[in-house]
Amino acid sequence: MIEEGVLLADGFEDAYLGQARQGATWVAVYDYYKCLEILMRRDGMSRDEASDFFEFNVVGGYVGPQTPLFLERD
Repeated sequence: MIEEGVLLADGFEDAYLGQARQGATWVAVYDYYKCLEILMRRDGMSRDEASDFFEFNVVGGYVGPQTPLFLERD
């Protein structure tokens, strides 16, 4: 169950990992590299293009305390 108020990143459903608490606030967590793969597959971007686009337009976009987190797993 997704907690009330959690913001989801549209178009990145396949990269969704779950939720995490940041203090008292629940946030959605996504796999960073799966998000890049989605951009490359869906939008035909190269890895560099996907990385630049994702960093600027998604990761760099703060939309309040429920802004999703993007986990870079080793």
